[in-house]
Amino acid sequence: MSISDKLRDKIRVQAGNRCGYCLTPQHLVYGPLEIDHIIPSILDGTDDESNLWLACRMCNSYKGIKTHAIDPLTGERVPLFNPRMQNWNEHLSWTADGSHIAGISPVGRATITALQMNTIVAVGMRRRWVDVGWHPPR
Repeated sequence: MSISDKLRDKIRVQAGNRCGYCLTPQHLVYGPLEIDHIIPSILDGTDDESNLWLACRMCNSYKGIKTHAIDPLTGERVPLFNPRMQNWNEHLSWTADGSHIAGISPVGRATITALQMNTIVAVGMRRRWVDVGWHPPR
């Protein structure tokens, strides 16, 4: 089943037109934000609204079919952050300079690791965005 344009637009509005994982807004990325299946289709995730959110290409590609990852601090296997059901600020935060995403819970730390949210490219771009006042997101 394909996702209708109407549902895509609804998800985009619900997500505030930004990635649910790294919070990068559409106007700062080159390509369109993608519809992410929180539970991937290959793992029987549906195209229902409750399983869909918006993600940038980087987060979505690193997430792939993952639903869980290892918290690097505790070694526990935990679910990845669910941008539809969980509050970003309860699991993730910005470092003081706004260039890195920090995990403040096992879910946050595991998600940062699994989605490689602090790659040299991502951090470099965020530093430039901070310099011109576009980042971090409010």
